[in-house]
Amino acid sequence: MTDEDLTNNGDDRKPGGFTVSRRGVFGVGAAALVAAGVGATVAGCDSDSDSGSAAEKSTKDASDPSGHIVDAQKQAQSSLPFSDTQDFTDTDRGFIAKLEPDVVKDAGGKVVWDNESYGFLQGSCPNSVHPSLWRQGQLVVKQGLYEVVPGIYQIRGLDLSNMTLIEGKTGVIVIDPLISTETAKAGMDLYFAHRGQKPVVGMIYTHSHVDHFGGAMGVITAEDAASGRIPVIAPAGFVEHAVEENIFAGTAMSRRAAYMYGAQLPRGAKGQVGAGLGMTTSVGTVSLIPPNKDVTHTGQEETIDGIKVVFQITPGTEAPSEMNFYFPDFRAMCMAENATHTLHNLLTLRGALVRDAHVWSQYLTETINMFSGEYEVAFASHHWPMWNADKVTEWLSLQRDTYAYLHDQTLRMLNQGYVGTEIAEMIQMPPALESKWYTHGYYGSVSHDVKAIYQRYMGWFDGNPAHLWEHPPVDSGKRHVDAMGGASGVLKVARKAYSDGDYRWCVQVLNYLIFADPNNEKAKMLQASAFEQLGYGSENGTWRNFYLSGAYELRNGNFGTPTKGNSPTMISALSVDQVFDSAAFLINGPKAWDLHLVNDWVISDQNQTYRTELRNGVLIHFVVPAGFKGAAPDATFTLSRLELIATMTGAKDIVKEIQSGAIKVSGDPTKLKQLKDVMDKPDPAFNIVTP
Repeated sequence: MTDEDLTNNGDDRKPGGFTVSRRGVFGVGAAALVAAGVGATVAGCDSDSDSGSAAEKSTKDASDPSGHIVDAQKQAQSSLPFSDTQDFTDTDRGFIAKLEPDVVKDAGGKVVWDNESYGFLQGSCPNSVHPSLWRQGQLVVKQGLYEVVPGIYQIRGLDLSNMTLIEGKTGVIVIDPLISTETAKAGMDLYFAHRGQKPVVGMIYTHSHVDHFGGAMGVITAEDAASGRIPVIAPAGFVEHAVEENIFAGTAMSRRAAYMYGAQLPRGAKGQVGAGLGMTTSVGTVSLIPPNKDVTHTGQEETIDGIKVVFQITPGTEAPSEMNFYFPDFRAMCMAENATHTLHNLLTLRGALVRDAHVWSQYLTETINMFSGEYEVAFASHHWPMWNADKVTEWLSLQRDTYAYLHDQTLRMLNQGYVGTEIAEMIQMPPALESKWYTHGYYGSVSHDVKAIYQRYMGWFDGNPAHLWEHPPVDSGKRHVDAMGGASGVLKVARKAYSDGDYRWCVQVLNYLIFADPNNEKAKMLQASAFEQLGYGSENGTWRNFYLSGAYELRNGNFGTPTKGNSPTMISALSVDQVFDSAAFLINGPKAWDLHLVNDWVISDQNQTYRTELRNGVLIHFVVPAGFKGAAPDATFTLSRLELIATMTGAKDIVKEIQSGAIKVSGDPTKLKQLKDVMDKPDPAFNIVTP
């Protein structure tokens, strides 16, 4: 078969072969997604080949990039503006010192952050990595202490996010203390070593995602905040959203996040090369210090240690509770995570509520209108700053235009009857947006952002009644395999798709067989190889990690959730309502159908009584109002909020707590055990690529 036979020559509707567009990853035929190239500082891609028979070999080793991928990578390298090396200049600007080595350990000696493992990125781009993603990795991997402007400093490359330090009259204000206490402390120590020891006089959380608050206890103590000695400022609703996101669906999100960030993948040319937004997440101790001051409205001003801060709240953008803010003394704008050097997620692949692209674009317009003419530099909690007022405005405007364009064009086409998957293939981005590196989809992508917009407005159903009541994966798989003449028929189709470079069809067809027969080793190995080809061709870091993690599990087995679960301080921040909500989400409905339990809970440190009622497999809860005339409870438990949390999460033994007097009971104490007996435990190792 000739190269011409394997290449789609310009017709995006033809099956087979790779084409290039700029949406998030390479695709095949109509599947063409994002392409890019390598910066001038990156050497050209090396040549490799692929053996079709090797694709099905049972091995733990990843496959080599195919000829289709090699050709596509070369096309990417030749098609994008790698002569523009300004980002490399900007990432080095203001450099003061590195953390050497850039390895952080916890108190027990376990490595929680290892940026040194990405040393391979200093080499030339291999064919197994999209050249544009390789370029992004070379930029994001840079680490150390940097001066943004005199008085503002950033710690970069010590976690997924940045920590920013503002020097006040007597001390330093910390913005977004990373994910882990260990990395946050290492960052502070690096700053102190080069800027002198000074007290922390304030902390600001830009938003409610863990990479922006988890390291707080590596910077200050909970008592510092509780006593009011150190102001801890966050947008209104911060704690509620931070806790809900990490607790309610935390197990499922964490399992999928392990795929998204490539937590178990080896780091290297055929493995994890970053996540686009940062290299990866640290795996140290996560903490949460609740704020003691809320930002409730745009235009609110606070002065911390002589430094004036003007806030702009931006709820519903990158996070449900988020804010930008401006430092007039430095003419510096903090953009939180609302503008970075990548297209962001409207629906992150780990799972979340769908974000509002329309609102996001409107808040960026508001930022420009409020502060244009004031700022001279803008920095964010990821990536590197943008200097020069005109460049800042252009950056904000093009980021704004990107989200607005995605939103508006999706709405235009869905109102013409196209569904999300169709719109994701059809949408064409304006050249002025495509030409900028910072609108490329290293973390979000045009493809999954468009589908998210469709989902936000139209939900899961595309309107076609054939899709209204489809069989679930295993039943569907068995029927598809039977219709294709059994396993041999499926493998024949999949092998041809793989040979043709139609990897999307290959993995789809094999998915039917694997879910029908999870022990079919040839199907799993061939799908793993196809996943790897899709990963190698992805410009998007999280798409690459998802594909390669799926391949890794097919070859090596389920790796579960390698990162730590919810931290004690995160769990301790649960409100009473959130505790009972969390318990309700664990009720095994069928097991609880015939149970009717009514319990009262006197929360001694809040002077409130809550009632829970389990009936029909549903746990209802509410604050008992004055003069309540409901039925008498089966039991009443008197305890503190923290005792309630410990009891419901299993951190403490119920019987021992009652015996010790920590929990006082009137009525039948066995009712609590009956409730606990119908609560399931989440599974942090549920299967993803197999049934």
